[in-house]
Amino acid sequence: MGTEKIFIALLTIASREIRRILRIWLQTILPPAVSMTLYFIIFGSLIGPRIGPMDGFSYMEFIAPGIIMMSIINNSYANVVSSFFGSKFQKHIEEMLVAPIPNFIILLGFVSGGVARGLMVGAVVTIVAMFFTDLQVHHTGIVITVVLLTSILFSLGGLINAIFARKFDDVSIIPTFVLTPLIYLGGVFYSISLLPQVWQKVSTFNPILYMVNAFRYGMLGVSDIEITHAFAIILLFIVALGTFAMVLLNRGTGIKT
Repeated sequence: MGTEKIFIALLTIASREIRRILRIWLQTILPPAVSMTLYFIIFGSLIGPRIGPMDGFSYMEFIAPGIIMMSIINNSYANVVSSFFGSKFQKHIEEMLVAPIPNFIILLGFVSGGVARGLMVGAVVTIVAMFFTDLQVHHTGIVITVVLLTSILFSLGGLINAIFARKFDDVSIIPTFVLTPLIYLGGVFYSISLLPQVWQKVSTFNPILYMVNAFRYGMLGVSDIEITHAFAIILLFIVALGTFAMVLLNRGTGIKT
């Protein structure tokens, strides 16, 4: 298959995913904005003044990067897991697999959709955050890089979840029992320096901690984690999940009967 045709195939899948996001924006864009607004009101405005400053910033300023990152993680994951499983359920993915399209293009197409939704929701939540606190970007390059890498990582995670899912209930198991606990224990609402030493060490096994802190460093210039270690962990997970997803697609796991 020629390079031009490969590019057209990728563009077709990616544009279909983006159109889907925009077509049902009341389900994909609006709910996260409303949910994150409630986080800012409850945790930032009501609880924050009682907690006081954290790492030299007001509590609202401190949690804003974490809340933005939480919305990016959830929506990148949710977009791919729902879209890919829907394609499986409606047999669309089988048509792609029998077409002369390389599997990595299928992977990139769905991941592109997840990244697009992550960026859209992240932008909307950032605008919401600006109504509650004065956001300033400390390192623009780091902010953009972390957002893109995190969106890619959780888009891959959503794809893997969708590959193994056999029914609609399976789509929500990982987000409910794995993703949500990891997010809340990933330093979104607190600095791990407040934890006892043993729990600080336990927290370092949570990959989301590195993404939240890398993004917070880009926004505020403070982090509980060495920034180079954060990027190394994120890239390691992207390579691991990307390789695993490609192996599953090549084998036809969860798709071919």
